[in-house]
Amino acid sequence: MPESGDELRRVARVVLLDPENRILLLHGHEPDDPANDWWFTPGGGLEGDETREQAALRELAEETGLTDVELGPVLWERTCSFPFDGRRWDQDEWYFLARTRSRVSSDAGPMINETGLTDLERRSVVGARWWTYRELAEAHETVYPTRLAELLNRLFDEGPPSRPLVLDTEIV
Repeated sequence: MPESGDELRRVARVVLLDPENRILLLHGHEPDDPANDWWFTPGGGLEGDETREQAALRELAEETGLTDVELGPVLWERTCSFPFDGRRWDQDEWYFLARTRSRVSSDAGPMINETGLTDLERRSVVGARWWTYRELAEAHETVYPTRLAELLNRLFDEGPPSRPLVLDTEIV
């Protein structure tokens, strides 16, 4: 993890569910290696003095254009470290539950809001799709956070936790 004195990047992520309990995941890859790809929840780093809630809603709107969402509680917290675009990213991530009333077909094209993406995101985010729990549980693709299908199953069975579940530290 970070060197002594270095701070973790504060990140807000969104577990966005539609009326059928499908989760929206973005499809990304290493900018110079499209074969090195994965799926992940929308979200990103806090800007200025914004709260994590504000960052979650801003990032979701920037990355997908979706603003008709109801932001719920923090489900999970995770510390992670991974290489991306030639550097190491050390992050403290909070995953917010959010719901949308929008009914978007899972075979609809990418839901990426190109105008809201940073240059790095434009070079590395290639699409989005709604996943059912079953599709996620049977997927062979790389998905972050790992164990997402198991975490969703628990959420569907038990509802949101009274306190955020602290996930295992993930170092890639």
